[in-house]
Amino acid sequence: MWQAEVRVDLDAIRANVARLKAGTTAAVMAVVKGDGYGHGMVPAARAALAGGATWLGVCTLDEALGLRRAGITAPVLAWLLTPGLPLHEGVANDIDLSAASLGQLDEMIKAGQEARKPTRVHLKIDTGLSRGGATADDWPALVEAAAKAQADGAIEIVGIWSHFVYADAPGHETIDRQLDAYRDALAVAERLGVRPPLRHIANSAATLTRPDAHFDLVRPGIAVYGLSPIPGEQFGLRPAMTARARLMLTKRVPAGTGVSYGHTYTTTRETTLAVVPLGYADGVPRHASNVGPVSVDGVRHTIAGRVCMDQIVLDVGDQPVAPGDVATLFGPGDDGAPTADDWAAAIDTINYEIVTRFGSTRVPRVYDGEEGE
Repeated sequence: MWQAEVRVDLDAIRANVARLKAGTTAAVMAVVKGDGYGHGMVPAARAALAGGATWLGVCTLDEALGLRRAGITAPVLAWLLTPGLPLHEGVANDIDLSAASLGQLDEMIKAGQEARKPTRVHLKIDTGLSRGGATADDWPALVEAAAKAQADGAIEIVGIWSHFVYADAPGHETIDRQLDAYRDALAVAERLGVRPPLRHIANSAATLTRPDAHFDLVRPGIAVYGLSPIPGEQFGLRPAMTARARLMLTKRVPAGTGVSYGHTYTTTRETTLAVVPLGYADGVPRHASNVGPVSVDGVRHTIAGRVCMDQIVLDVGDQPVAPGDVATLFGPGDDGAPTADDWAAAIDTINYEIVTRFGSTRVPRVYDGEEGE
């Protein structure tokens, strides 16, 4: 008998990627960073590849090496790289690396020398996010240095890429502005003799809404897991994660009973309280206190009182419930249970945060469907 679990539907991941692939002529890089957005990096990667992705994207070198240790041979790009990492291990394992500065490029040249093979590099241009990427002023020097390193056989320039600020608001003025800046960067690179095979800037939102931003490769992340980056539009995607637990205890209490730490909730009538063995140590946001939605046997309730480290309490009124009944925090919503979007709306966040919280905790992950090869 299980107590609490996160179920992941791998067939949904496969179908979501197939849906994304059908909407573009570009290659698809499924982003599996953050342990596959909480769904499990390796199973999610295999399901995504089975759905038609031909690339995988991660943040860290360790994530990329984890894919290789799992026997996954598909092209992988890692882009969050601080100084001093053993980049030669990535080069030796055919992992593509992102460079946004002369310092990073120099480390990649040295890594290739140590691994005795050219480093596969994607040059990143900052088109307005002001996060990773070279500025427009620094871009020509980076491209020129990369071109020289490629001519020397030290690196192979595989791609030029960037990332959107606000593609999840279709029509926002920043999207066209960034595309113009990206095309300018491509033109600068071409004048300097750099014409890589891959140009990529489209995230999930741009993959779904901006075909003019697809170029050679798209990089969907949250959409792979069936969650829409654009509130109110689902695009035929199916959420892959369900978080649920069995009720631990139920009891009748009188009106005026304070519930959980601080008594921020007080019953207004005689009622039944139900204790769910999930808390903020398991991914339930503490700021879901008194607002988080939970379904028991198809009936929705709201968390009563503060979220504790290991448990939450529901005021279920006169609903007949018993220990062992299943409480669903979120899922695909087929049976009327809450979704990750409902949770995001309740606590004023994004669906990304909900699934990554729940999938990276002590609660066991259970997989349905097939991973693929």
